[in-house]
Amino acid sequence: MKTVGYAAYSSDAKMAPYHFERRALRANDVAIEILYSGVCHSDLHTVNGDWGPQPYPLVPGHEIIGRVIEVGPEVTRYKAGDRVGVGCMVDSCQECDQCHDHEEQYCREGMTPTYGAPDRVDGETTQGGYSKHIVVREEFVLNIPEALDMSRAAPILCAGITTFSPLRTWKVGKGSRVGVIGLGGLGHMAVKLAVAMGAEVTVLSRSKKKEDEAKSLGATGILASTDTEAMKAAKASFDLILDTVPVQHDVTVYSPLLDVDGTLVIVGQVGPMDGFMSVPLLMGRRRVAGSLIGGIKETQEVLDFCAEHNIHPVCEIIRPDEINQAFDVMAKGDIAHRYVMDMSEMALED
Repeated sequence: MKTVGYAAYSSDAKMAPYHFERRALRANDVAIEILYSGVCHSDLHTVNGDWGPQPYPLVPGHEIIGRVIEVGPEVTRYKAGDRVGVGCMVDSCQECDQCHDHEEQYCREGMTPTYGAPDRVDGETTQGGYSKHIVVREEFVLNIPEALDMSRAAPILCAGITTFSPLRTWKVGKGSRVGVIGLGGLGHMAVKLAVAMGAEVTVLSRSKKKEDEAKSLGATGILASTDTEAMKAAKASFDLILDTVPVQHDVTVYSPLLDVDGTLVIVGQVGPMDGFMSVPLLMGRRRVAGSLIGGIKETQEVLDFCAEHNIHPVCEIIRPDEINQAFDVMAKGDIAHRYVMDMSEMALED
């Protein structure tokens, strides 16, 4: 299938149009016309080579919303015209204990990311959602509920599941006290989801400049990490803290905020972290943990949860040819919304 997308041709080049071929349908494949593609901070890290060398040219994008246009002969879950999504992974071994437990993101053989990885069958590099079409095996395609606005649903497939999974793992519910570090793409979804689960949510940030925004999302307000007295007063006041900061930083300032047996979960930064002081952890049996997206079953759960509670990410819709400007803005700071590309603006002849 001939298609076109925006690709990085090197770590220091601007994104540019790229014509390429999607694979012919295998028996269990679903072909999708991509309507909207979310822009994630990890896309920027990847194309810049921050996480190591990449197989350029590389088409990023793992927040994909579209409609089915064709299915393979063994596909039973989807048909042409269905509203569907594809998230951060497109394959796994399907045989190990983690895959059987619906935790494909922790596949013992390694899950196959939506872009930048060898396909498990033919070894070709997977290419992501900054394109007009994608072909994905049925088991990794998700149903988009009718109640969700397709133009705003894409970030649920990364920002949504990345924050939903630890909220579920640590059993957040009515009465839970949750802190969210950062109010960017991940952070604003963490607030919305935790509030919908019944938690009391506080945003943790360097300043209170986004306090009105935090409150509009359902948070009680902002605790400024630079306010020494306020931080002392908040000691032991959280059961769970989600750390959504996407750059290297020190968690020591936040760990005393956890109550006994509380957990700080890192979901933002991928890579080195600053050294931290162990005393607050020892003195309160506190934990620092990590969490990686969620399995396909749980990703469907967050889509259904968002539909039930009318939760949509805060999105700015852009044209595909505006991707470089969006990357420039993202590189300068943590924006409090997600960019989503309207792929109808890209023609095959571009």
